[in-house]
Amino acid sequence: MPYDPQVMSFDVFGTLIDVRAGSYDAFGAILASAGAAHVDVREFWEDWEHRNIRRYWEPYRPYREICRASLAETFAAHGIDGDPDQIERYFEAFARFPLYPDVADCLKRFKARARLAVISNIDDDLLAATPLPDLFDLVCTAERARGYKPDGALFKYFIGKSGVPLDRILHSGQSQFTDLVGGKPLGLTIAWVNRRGVPLSGDVPRPDAIVSGLDELAALLVS
Repeated sequence: MPYDPQVMSFDVFGTLIDVRAGSYDAFGAILASAGAAHVDVREFWEDWEHRNIRRYWEPYRPYREICRASLAETFAAHGIDGDPDQIERYFEAFARFPLYPDVADCLKRFKARARLAVISNIDDDLLAATPLPDLFDLVCTAERARGYKPDGALFKYFIGKSGVPLDRILHSGQSQFTDLVGGKPLGLTIAWVNRRGVPLSGDVPRPDAIVSGLDELAALLVS
């Protein structure tokens, strides 16, 4: 069905910004600093990211603290004697994370028809370090909401700030386990941006639409 939103909201990392390649480089350096260059960096990063997601359900603490705690835990799980303060290498990489090629043009097109918002599990200063275009009317971070996706706090903060009925919001995000799990139970319409072509888990709520990028999302809007 065609959508005619008044507000279009977006997850950031993995949806608008390509975080994986730069993260793998940073985590490769983190592993090398711990004498563990032989460890598969992608497997290590995915393990670390899943530990982050588990912590999003806990009482709020800053993203930087969550990342550090998850790194310490991931080191221990892999039997690595590493320094969790090396997580700073990851934070330093934020300025180098690129936008996906379809983002700049599509956001300008969306901006002409709706208010734009970002919803991100991040600290404000880290979001500001990225090359995200200055096109958003509403910025909703975990720091501002004092809570994360998927526990509901961040989405509730956004819905309250949006100023429009729930059925006039279209959210787009790449994470099954934060965007879908956090947003669908609240009644949000969600397009799952599946850039990597991964299977949809049977344990998450169904998205309203599935797209491979923002160009496909544009095709779902009322012309």
